[in-house]
Amino acid sequence: MLDLIGALANLEVTAGSDAQALAGVLQTLNSLSPDEWWARLSRSAAIQPLAMDGRDEQPDKTSAPLVLAGSPQRPIVYLRRYWNYEQQVREALMQRIDQCYDLPEDEMAALLSSLFPPATDAGQPDWQKIACALSARRGFAVITGGPGTGKTTTVVRLLALLQALALQQGQTVLRIALAAPTGKAAARLNASIAAQVASLPLADLSHDPEQLAAAIPTEVTTLHRLLGPLPDSRRFRHHRAQPLPVDLVVVDEASMVDLEMLAALVDALKPGARLILLGDKDQLASVEAGAILGDLCQQASLGRYQADTAQWLARVTGYALDASYLSEAGRPLDQAITMLRQSHRFSEQGGIGALARLVNDGELYGQAVTDRLAALEQLFAEQNDQIDRLRVSHAADASLAQLIIQGYQGYLQQIQQSRPALDAGQAAHDHWAAQVLESHTSFQLLCAVRQGPWGVEQLNQWISGILAGTGLLKGSDALWYEGRPVLITRNDYSLRLMNGDIGIALMRPVEQPDGTITSALRVVFPAADGSVRWIMPSRLQALESVFAMTVHKSQALNSLTPPWYYRINPTLY
Repeated sequence: MLDLIGALANLEVTAGSDAQALAGVLQTLNSLSPDEWWARLSRSAAIQPLAMDGRDEQPDKTSAPLVLAGSPQRPIVYLRRYWNYEQQVREALMQRIDQCYDLPEDEMAALLSSLFPPATDAGQPDWQKIACALSARRGFAVITGGPGTGKTTTVVRLLALLQALALQQGQTVLRIALAAPTGKAAARLNASIAAQVASLPLADLSHDPEQLAAAIPTEVTTLHRLLGPLPDSRRFRHHRAQPLPVDLVVVDEASMVDLEMLAALVDALKPGARLILLGDKDQLASVEAGAILGDLCQQASLGRYQADTAQWLARVTGYALDASYLSEAGRPLDQAITMLRQSHRFSEQGGIGALARLVNDGELYGQAVTDRLAALEQLFAEQNDQIDRLRVSHAADASLAQLIIQGYQGYLQQIQQSRPALDAGQAAHDHWAAQVLESHTSFQLLCAVRQGPWGVEQLNQWISGILAGTGLLKGSDALWYEGRPVLITRNDYSLRLMNGDIGIALMRPVEQPDGTITSALRVVFPAADGSVRWIMPSRLQALESVFAMTVHKSQALNSLTPPWYYRINPTLY
């Protein structure tokens, strides 16, 4: 390959010879068989070839910048750094998968029964309960599931289970670190876990409920902060020689964790430390290289549990798994992965649930489909009371403008119609602001890209113009105006604002030095405890308007999203 690239680079392309030269190169490329491609790549001084079993075929090339793996029929060329990351992660995960703990089954069964009371639908297994059992059994585990399937609820109960077992056996409780890839995800998990811990049946789990509650952490940090980045380098303070002082690390929103970051994390774990990944395998992958969670969970929906795993689960959970989830060909990795299957937000058979199932799994109402486009048309026709489809041809389309007005007029009208009197007091204005923020979440426009005629930047300008033309927005030609929704794009720890936080500019009363009350523009943000926070616009350094946002940005907000999003992608319609 490098020989051919070099030949292309050295071509003297002229007006009369460029087509002929390119045709000759393409003919050479097409004439090579897969084995010849492999041979040529293997001969390059820049590539270190590996056999299919991973053995080094040419040890003298260990300093080569590229690594060739796979097979002649499916060659894979890595940058050496990423090859090393992948091998490091693979070895660390396999080592922990092999750590199978001998847990007391009677105690496990009793604790799981307390954590998961019998469901009303006794015929269906409680996958949250199964996830807790499987994740407690090994040094590495993955819990995946779509929105509303209870991933956070499951992991909190898992932590309670592990700590209760330790206390029952007279052992030291685990030192646990909770982390997420972004500050926004960490803040959201922090609030969610605190609420979940308060609902645990601690008295049924331990003779000392207070000690058990204290052993379940509620403080969540980012992965970068957990590892301790060193200034002006890619390295971290914690690594193999100076590992993290914890026994268990739980990583939420793991779909956003890239290969390099996960390699740094596993390098910083003690040999016996556990690792649990939590996230939605179908969400967007990380911005950097690697789709770790998606790769690990390629067969998660199948289960592929071996007989001994199923028998153990039956003893500690009381559930006998359906034969469709069993396979003696299941890998050790499969025994450490659980997919949560029941959404508590919406039905899988209707509306957004059916649409997601069709896109992700190629199934409509539980049946596999061969023509997804035809099935999509059928779904739109049959679920038109739950799913709206809007065909747009250009940004000035009147139907799209009408949708924008209908979608955003709610919070804008509430700004004007529900505004308290200037002297109504702080509590009244806080309540009004909270209602405006809540109303704003009822509609959101998502885009696939940032730039271009259908990108976020263009649509944000266009939407503000549409709303200003109706009188819903005033002064939108200025930088700051009342009603402007903004998205924080960089963590600001001094203001306690995280990348992905959304606020709205509102006028609020401000007392002047002479004691008079006047109105001033402030940006209000929701706080984790349910209150609101008012911040001067001049203090906000990294933000953008957010009438429209990218799908990728919306991922960090998935647990707080409204029930309906309109996605703008004209090429699909």
